[in-house]
Amino acid sequence: MSVSDALKNLLLDVGQQRSLESALRVVVKRLAGEEHVALARIWLMRRGDICASCPMARECPDQSQCLHLVASAGRASKGDQEAWNGIAGSFRRFPIGVRKVGHVAATGEHVAVPDVQSDTKWIARPEWAREESIHGFVGQPLVFKGEILGVLAIFTRVTLSQQSMDWLRMIADLVAASIANARAFDEIKSLRTQLELENAYLKQEVSDARAFGEIVGQSPALRNIIQQIELVAPTDANVLILGESGTGKELVAQEIHRRSQRRSRAMVRVNCASIPRELYESEFFGHAKGAFTGAVRDRAGRFELAHNGTLLLDEVGEIPLELQAKLLRVLQEGTYERIGEDKTREADVRVIASTNRDLKMEVDAGRFREDLFYRLNVFPIEVPPLRERKEDIPLLAKTFLALAGRRLNRDTRSLSQGNIAAMQSYDWPGNVRELQNVIERAVITSRSGTIRLDLKQTPSGPKRSTTPPSQSSQGTVLPDTEMKRLERENILAALRQTNWQVHGPGGAAELLGLRPTTLASRIKRMGLTREK
Repeated sequence: MSVSDALKNLLLDVGQQRSLESALRVVVKRLAGEEHVALARIWLMRRGDICASCPMARECPDQSQCLHLVASAGRASKGDQEAWNGIAGSFRRFPIGVRKVGHVAATGEHVAVPDVQSDTKWIARPEWAREESIHGFVGQPLVFKGEILGVLAIFTRVTLSQQSMDWLRMIADLVAASIANARAFDEIKSLRTQLELENAYLKQEVSDARAFGEIVGQSPALRNIIQQIELVAPTDANVLILGESGTGKELVAQEIHRRSQRRSRAMVRVNCASIPRELYESEFFGHAKGAFTGAVRDRAGRFELAHNGTLLLDEVGEIPLELQAKLLRVLQEGTYERIGEDKTREADVRVIASTNRDLKMEVDAGRFREDLFYRLNVFPIEVPPLRERKEDIPLLAKTFLALAGRRLNRDTRSLSQGNIAAMQSYDWPGNVRELQNVIERAVITSRSGTIRLDLKQTPSGPKRSTTPPSQSSQGTVLPDTEMKRLERENILAALRQTNWQVHGPGGAAELLGLRPTTLASRIKRMGLTREK
């Protein structure tokens, strides 16, 4: 077999291996199988690991790295034909720069010793060389793009020809390339794993932000919303979602998109309330390079990004009147132009709009185009405020509690009956968003796993007054005696509801939002006693 044929076969064999270790074993096994080759070995550069017990520790100039024996193949010439395939012997580590193998690693130069019998400085065990009739040694550095990766060495029972040494150099280059590729694949695998973890984390974050991707609740009002979503989602009809801030209008839009035929494409969201007036057209339709000052490159608009998908126009009532005509044209004709560009583009987009405004009132006031209103209002869905679906509060609160516990790395107990009662008696001006904020704040401030709610001051604003409109409008003022009577009755109601438990989870103090010591003081001051 010619040298080229042998090299081709070796390349094929190495290419079929699934790991670097198996590929290196194939290389030394094939080399040791050649006539007159007694031993073939490969060492790789790695961090020092057995410095305290290494047989060559005294000779080691730098313990940070050394050569690790990773593959060995060969056989004794007589006797029991002992195989030299182990990698745990005396030469399992080689210090850099020490002896012939270490010299190759330190210099990056090959070492060829035609006759080790006469040049014993290159042989560690002259008696072994005499017993096994070892004549030649060749050590080739494994170099890839200037980096020394290790050493390939063979011991022969004949003097090697120049052609054999050239062949060994080619094999060394093959091994170096295999090592570099294996490292690259390992790095890619590591990066892919990291990206998968990050992607899973981001998906979890998105899922968490959407209350686990589901609309949470079982109230009749929410079941009605689900029925409407099921009706309209499979169609391409425009949808107008109405409701107060914080009720979950975007979640309804996401659910419509998820159940639609466009679910494989993106749902692009535009917060119409956050766009500067002068940038609306660019934001919606895009612009060409040089269209205006600061347009340093072409930019795609939201309609282009949402092509074949869904476009959510959040707070649609904030769109300036002068832009509403252009928006109407896209909805009617499905075409638009980028700013500074004559090319007409098509937009196959389903539009879902949401607002907390009364758009009919805005139309009557001349602030919103009537034709655009009717174009958007093909299928209206009104999301009820939380105060109209208080049956959903326990399930929502439990969901937000679990979410906050994971996000904030806090162990939390379940909500008490007192917690639930307090939440269901509150008016929730900020709706579901406020509920989530209250739960998250409670997880942060509560200690020992006990959940304490603060429903007096919330980010969404003050608690709504439950005073009847007729009294409030007339400015009715209650006398101090009446206020004291109401306070007494309220405390008694809390005590009865909790079976006169003042302290602890579910106690009257928690239900009233008071410190237990404060409540005990008031009970004593008012002379309240448990009925017999």
